[in-house]
This record gives sequence, structure tokens and C-alpha cells, in this order.
Amino acid sequence: MEKDIYIGDVQSGAHDGQQIVLKGWINRTRGSNKIRFIVLRDSTGRIQCVAKRADVGDDTFEALAGALIETSVIMTGVVNVDERSEGGHELVVDSATIVGPVNPENPFPITESAMANAEGGETEFLLDNRHLYLRTARMTQMLKIRSSVFGAIHGYFRGLDFTEYHAPNFVAGAVEGGSTLFEVPYFGRKAYLTQSWQLYAEAAMPALERLYTIAPSFRAEKSRTRRHLTEFWHAEMEIAWAGNEDVMVHGEGVVRHIARTLLDERSDELAALGRDLDLVARYADNPYPRIRYDEAVETLQGMGVDIEWGQDLDYSKEKVLTQDFEVPHFLTHYPRIAKPFYHRPDPDDPKYVLCHDLLAPEGYGEIIGGGERTWSETEILERIEEEGTPREPYEFYIDVRKYGGVPHGGFGLGVDRVCSWLAGADHIREVIPFPRDSRRVTP
Repeated sequence: MEKDIYIGDVQSGAHDGQQIVLKGWINRTRGSNKIRFIVLRDSTGRIQCVAKRADVGDDTFEALAGALIETSVIMTGVVNVDERSEGGHELVVDSATIVGPVNPENPFPITESAMANAEGGETEFLLDNRHLYLRTARMTQMLKIRSSVFGAIHGYFRGLDFTEYHAPNFVAGAVEGGSTLFEVPYFGRKAYLTQSWQLYAEAAMPALERLYTIAPSFRAEKSRTRRHLTEFWHAEMEIAWAGNEDVMVHGEGVVRHIARTLLDERSDELAALGRDLDLVARYADNPYPRIRYDEAVETLQGMGVDIEWGQDLDYSKEKVLTQDFEVPHFLTHYPRIAKPFYHRPDPDDPKYVLCHDLLAPEGYGEIIGGGERTWSETEILERIEEEGTPREPYEFYIDVRKYGGVPHGGFGLGVDRVCSWLAGADHIREVIPFPRDSRRVTP
């Protein structure tokens, strides 16, 4: 029963002139009383199948003539080279079997008109029917790109002997702001869904030294922008005996590796989505400059943006700042007052912390946040007290410093944001199978 031949194999020329069996779904169909032209699709592409009544018989022909879009079928026939057909090949059918019919009273709802209405942003209708929208060529291409992005991240870190390490999803304390925590009941106590793997990664840092993960994170953000989700995928790393600059080297390295992997593995999908491959190559091949927070604030003020020193840069400001960037830029040395306690103050000027964000061009904004950690016990206690943060949930975190603390750092990369940017998506929802935001938890 397992499928032996895929349409992509046929379109590559591997089966020219051979009789083969193809299994897939009807993408389009048209014809007359004597001949049907059926475009068959599978996960690798599409091919035109030509079925003549004289070749397949009346019963099979009538079954094919009545088969609607997304009917699953098995087609047997001979591969014919025909440059006029999509992909340069067609299947001349001699027999066919309907496997999963579609009821004419309930036809497949994802029509060309529904897709046209969604151009420039997905409609609520397509989001409500996400389980079916996944079958479209656009979503198939996005999901393949997404798969290659995940593979590239694993490949980068494993190629440098990082160890994959997992942390709990139920946690007692926050990494980011408490206002974005998802609180959940936990056997008579309060717990929260994790915002980041970081605190538990730092606990394992003295054991593993170089570690990474790709895992879901949860933030109760009410923002409904093109780049926000309440459940998103996080690629995070932590490394011992390292400072802010060392961490940025890995941030740049993994993003450039992702871009290069997509060019090597998914150029066809990127091109089909209308993505400029030269742009992606630029992101893969060129170094990423560094700018300090103070310089960014001065630049924004010079552009007429209302921002005061000490404020964090939200998406609207990142978008303005990056509008002329040709490659991603690292934004470093935020003010101490703008960042949480785990960012280490700069020994040369404690008014700042040793941190960074990586900002993507084309209006996509922050894709990485990271930096050097507050690694001594004395400093971490000072920072916790300075912020008025309850100490109890972080006792295990303090212990990491109490018993042989060393300089270390790490970052978190928003995988969905990177997919969205490199694929040129209009909205982050386009690159995740079932997006979750403040108003959607189904399907």
C-alpha cells in the first residue's frame, strides 16, 4: 500500500515512457464526454493525467468525470513527455480507482475565489478552514520552507557539538514580563506556561556547556500584528565561558546558515512564492553590522520618531529603524532600566547591559533577543532586589551562580518570525500550520 512513486519524481524525468502508478488528489478537472484532463497533486507537485473513455472504459470514465476537487485517486498509466503540460510531463491513463470521493452536496470549500479574497492577508474563512487550507500549494510551500528552517537550526548547532536539551513547559517564574504569562491551575497551585527555556538552560549550562533547543513558548500578548502569536516556536542556545559578542557570532551564524539552507533546499518553493532569491542570498552571504542603542535612538529621533532614551524599541520603531537596512543588524547595549535582571550590566558602563536584538530588514523587525547573563551571585542578587522581583521562584537560578558561576550567555530566536521573513510572508500566520493568537484557538 505504501506509495512508491511521487509526482516530483515523474516531473524530474525519472520515469519517462514507463508505466507507473500515481496516488494523489484531484486538483483540477475538465473535459468532454470522451476525454478528461485531470490535474493530480501530491506533496511533491502536480501533473496532468489524460483519461480517454476508449482506454479506461465507461465505468471508470464516468467515475472520473464525476469526481470533484480533492477526491483521492490511484492512477495507472504511461508517462509521456509533453512540454505543453505543467512540468513537461503527463500521464496517459489506462486505469483508475477512486479511493476517497467528495460528496457533491458538500464540495471542497477552498475555492479559487476564496483564495483571491485572501490575497494580501488570510481571511477569517481561511483561518476557520485551516485544516483544509493546508492542502493548497501556497501552504505546502510554506510548510516545506518551515521544515528546512528547523532542519537548518538543528544542523548548525549539532555541527558545532551543541547538545539538544529540553526544559519544562510548566514553570513557577517569569522570564519576560509577568503581564504576558499564561496562568494555569496546577493541583491547587499557580503555574505558568513557559515563555522561554532560558532559566532551565542556565541550570544545565555547567553540565553541558554548549546546549540548544527548539520548543514552543507561550506569551499572552494581545497584540494582533503581522509578527505576534501566543504560541510560537523558539530556538534557544546557551553557552558557557562566553560573552555578548560570542553569542552574537552564533546568532549571525545560525541565521545565515538558515538562509543558505533555504537557497540550497527550497529555491523552487521560494520562487513559487515570489521571493527574490538574490535578497535571500544577500542575507546568507554578508556580515551583520552592530549598532548601539544610543545610536539607534539618535537615528530615530532624527527621523522624527517620538522616543526617549531608556524606552524599549517596539515594533513600530524597529520598522522605521530597519527600513533602509540591506541585511540584518544587531542592536546592542540597551539601558539597564529597559531589560530584566538576568542581563549583565556592562562593567565599563553599568548604565547599559550586555545584550542584543537582531533586527531583520523589510519591516520584519526583531528575530533574535539575547546577551550575556548576570553570572555572579552578588550581581544577580543585586539585580533581583533592584527590580523588586520575588526571590523564591528563582532560588534554583541563584544556585547556578552560588556553585561555580562562570561567564555565559545565550539567545532566543523566533523560528516563525524567521520563516515569515525569509519566505516573504505578509503575516506570521502564513508559516505555521495552526496559528494561535489572542482571538483564535481553533481549529
